[in-house]
Amino acid sequence: MLNILVVDDSLIMRRNISKIIESLGHRVVGEAKDGLEAISLFMKLKPDLVTMDITMPEMDGITSVKELKKIDKNAKIIMVTSHGQEEMVINAIRCGASGYLLKPINVIKLRDSIRKVFPAIVDETTLVQRETALLESDEITLPEIEEIS
Repeated sequence: MLNILVVDDSLIMRRNISKIIESLGHRVVGEAKDGLEAISLFMKLKPDLVTMDITMPEMDGITSVKELKKIDKNAKIIMVTSHGQEEMVINAIRCGASGYLLKPINVIKLRDSIRKVFPAIVDETTLVQRETALLESDEITLPEIEEIS
């Protein structure tokens, strides 16, 4: 399970991303509305991953990436972007972002983005799918329970 900081100037986007993260079995440790707040929360919470909007007031996502990488060169940051911001995404990657995710966001896109940054992480959805497949397969039989008299 990853501890994740969600950064977006839109409350609705923060809440949507947070719901998806939690559905994948990870924990949202904080939410920030701009880059300045993100830096402050990053230092305090030390998350494993940050999802970062590019266009925000106060401090944009690209500047935030630069600052976060100064604080922790190993910081993992996934940029969240709209179509038409390709140049900004390239700039963010050059500044140290680990990847990007195009809006609109859904569970599959976010799961795949997290897996690219953390290939060893298995999310809760995957575990449930594996357990269900195992239980439905004929290869596994459960031991019978003897009655105690």
